[in-house]
Parts: sequence; C-alpha cells; structure tokens
Amino acid sequence: MILVAVLFFGLMLAGVPIGFVLGIAGLTGLVQVGGEHFLVMAPKRFFEGLDLFTFMAMPFFILAGEIMNRVGMTQRIAGLADALVGYMRGGLAHSNMVASVLFAGMTGAAVSDAAAFGNTLVPAMVKQGYSRPFACAVTAAGSIIGPTIPPSNLMVIYGSLAGVSIAGLFAAGILPGLLICLVCMALIVALGRKLGLPKQEGSPSLREILSAFRGGLLALIMPAIILGGILGGVVTPTEAAAIAVFYALFVGLCIERTLRMADVMDMLVRTARITGVVFLIIASASILSWWMTFMQIPQQMADLFLSLSSNPVVIKAMILALLLTIGMFMDINAALIILTPMLSALTQTIGMHPVHAGVMIVLALNISLMTPPVGACLFVLSSVTGERIERISAALWPFILVEVGVLFTITFWTDLAMFVPKLLLDM
Repeated sequence: MILVAVLFFGLMLAGVPIGFVLGIAGLTGLVQVGGEHFLVMAPKRFFEGLDLFTFMAMPFFILAGEIMNRVGMTQRIAGLADALVGYMRGGLAHSNMVASVLFAGMTGAAVSDAAAFGNTLVPAMVKQGYSRPFACAVTAAGSIIGPTIPPSNLMVIYGSLAGVSIAGLFAAGILPGLLICLVCMALIVALGRKLGLPKQEGSPSLREILSAFRGGLLALIMPAIILGGILGGVVTPTEAAAIAVFYALFVGLCIERTLRMADVMDMLVRTARITGVVFLIIASASILSWWMTFMQIPQQMADLFLSLSSNPVVIKAMILALLLTIGMFMDINAALIILTPMLSALTQTIGMHPVHAGVMIVLALNISLMTPPVGACLFVLSSVTGERIERISAALWPFILVEVGVLFTITFWTDLAMFVPKLLLDM
C-alpha cells in the first residue's frame, strides 16, 4: 500500500499526466497483490470502467456546448445578462455571473465557461475600467456554476459510479448554482464602492431588454430541452444530450446558418480530445479503484473517520476538508472516481440521502477548480488573458470564501439541499 501511494504522489509531483499516474499506480497495485498474473485483469477493468451507458451523455453534452459556442450564443447570452443587470455598479461583473448561470445550461463544464468568457467578457471588463485580475477572478468564480447547474459531467460520473439518480443530482444542483450566483453578486455589490467599480449611466429600456431576450432565446431553449426532458421523465440524460446536439446543429445550420460542415468536423475532433482525456482518467482509475477495494481501503478510511467521531456534523466537516484539500492538488475527475466508493459508503452510514451526498461532493470538487495550485480554471484564464495566476488568486479569495459558505450551507441544511429534488421528483 505504501509503495503504491509513494509511486502515485511521486509521479503526480513529477508532472506525469494524471491518467497515466492512475494507470501505473493501479498496475503496480495489481502486481503487488497477485504478481504478474494479475496483470491480465487490467484490460478487463479498463474496459469495464467505461462500460456504463450513462457515460455516453458526456461527449454529447460537450459537443452541444461546442456547437452553441461556435454559433455565437456566448455573446448573445452575455448581451442578455448585461441588459438585465448591467446597469448596476459593477454591471459587467454582475453580467458575468448571470451569463455563467445561463451558459451553464449548455456546457456543464467550468473550463468551457472560463475559456468562453475569458475571451469575451474579461477584455470587455478591462476596457471599461476593471482591473484584469479582478475580471479574471469574477470569471473564475462564476465558472464553477457551469458544472453545478445541470447538465453536469461530474454528476454524470458520480451518479454512474455510485448508482445514484442522475436526474435527482441534476435537480439538486439547481439551487446551489443559483445561490453561488447570488452570493457572488452580493459580494460584488459590497466591493463596488471600495474598489471603485464602474457604473453605467442609465438603465436599459424595455425594448432593449426584449431585444436582448430575443437574441438569447435560442440559447435558453437548450437547457429547457435538457432539464424538461430529464426531470419530466421523458428521456434519459444520454437521450437528452443527444437531442441537445441535434438542436444545436439545427440552430447552427438551419436558423443562424453560421455553421459550416468544416466547423462540425473541427468540433468533433475537439470533443473527441476532451472526452478521450476524461475517459482515460476514468478507465485508469477503475484499475486503481479495484485494487483499493481489494485492499479494503474505502472501508478502512470510513472506519478511520468513524473512529474519530460518530457525530454526523463532524464527519461531514471532515469530508468537506478532505475534498477541498485533495481538490487543490489533484484533477477533480480523478479525485471523484477514487473517492466515490469510500464517500458514498461513509455518507450512507451517517444517514445522508445519496443525492444530498452527491451534490455536496460535486460542489466541493467544483470549488477546487478555482483554488491554487492546480485549479484548472486558473490555468485557462491565465493562458487566455495573459494574467499571472498568483494575481488572479489574490483577487479571487473573497469569492472562494463565500462559495465555501454556500457549500457548508448546502451540506448542513438538508431541507434546502433536497428542496428542488423533492419538489420536482418527489424524492
């Protein structure tokens, strides 16, 4: 066990891609347990790690977001958000948050949000007088709304591995995402005069708001298709994702007519690359997860937690501390796959509803996307805008604090966390 742990962290610190780290550590564990004869299990585990129908939803969601972004819906959503809240002090910062909520229904990926608005809203904010680190911090803080409000690729992974209703997880993610938006907007209001954030002159007219709404209407229909179909029990998440791709193609090719077949091929290649990276992590982690289960590591970790305290409040706090810490140093997809067996069993032991536990785990790991040193959104924004990561991080810490506050609220206020699932799905 020590050998595998040393190898795992050593390779990760050496900068080896996480998919290869997981695979090498898993293979080492197999050899350690049963010698070289156990290596014949690796291909079987590699395949079975991906042999889940619900995983097919991920590339469809990624492709649908790529198409809508290529068609120009990002700018229209930003325009709608600006028409709604842009008149406030710090208007473009508020618009950034609202746009993240609207954009979340198309992609379900924080990195896509960070890249899209890093290219569009950050330059616009800098031009209007915001500091570049603050503009990047607002974008990073809003980007985690994407994988919290459905569709969420992390929820698809967790639901598939833990056997939890993905529709329930999607429903449970709506309120936390909206709360993150509201508390971040409240923080922007509080910082407005202190930082001297710009304020537009005058408010938009009803005609301008309606015009912006018409411009963004085609983009707003997509989350309605996804959520309405899944929560209404009409389609599965995978079917909803496929329908979303068809709708995005119809908008791009037939309505907007800004999409070419050459663009489609380029987006298919990009989707394959993104999906390939995630699936390599999932498949490699499946080997390591089998070894951990064979060694009874999840049970040992659960027993360790329970030996420290039997109080559910204390155990939840320890789980959150573990997730936030691990997320600072490890790819969140890998962390989710490795920790799901342990945490799903532990949360059931203390009486948490599986959907409540799932949204807590996903939200905690989402926050890790914007925490140094390996927060993916920080690296994306740094590469897109040219701003240094340490300057973005310095401006980001107030947003991290309020979002952690939302995380603790959702974790310890069960009725609030389960309000939407009970309302929509009678869970």
